[in-house]
Amino acid sequence: MTIRRVVPNIQVASEEGVARSRDFYGLLGFEEVMSMGWVTTLASPANPTAQVSLFTEERTGSVVPDLSVEVEDVDTVYAQVVASGAEVVRELRDEEWGVRRFFVRDPNGRVVNVLTHRPR
Repeated sequence: MTIRRVVPNIQVASEEGVARSRDFYGLLGFEEVMSMGWVTTLASPANPTAQVSLFTEERTGSVVPDLSVEVEDVDTVYAQVVASGAEVVRELRDEEWGVRRFFVRDPNGRVVNVLTHRPR
């Protein structure tokens, strides 16, 4: 299994919170690379896989995940997670913005968003 990137997700209370967080992480060298209104992703220009995402809400799930892990083959990982008996918080599905993903709870209670970008 190949992991492409791991992104911490930070829940913020408002768009103002996104702006303050964007300014703060900008001090560390991050720049905005994506904004969908409810989720904004910041990345390092020198290392684009070094990212932080800011969430005001989760549009298609019941909870904002604590962490996102992009994998090469989300279907295989999903099958392994289900077979392990881990708690699937949100079933595997395709999202309109081009990812296929599911949420699973880790042994510490953290929710992990596992995803693959679908081919265009």
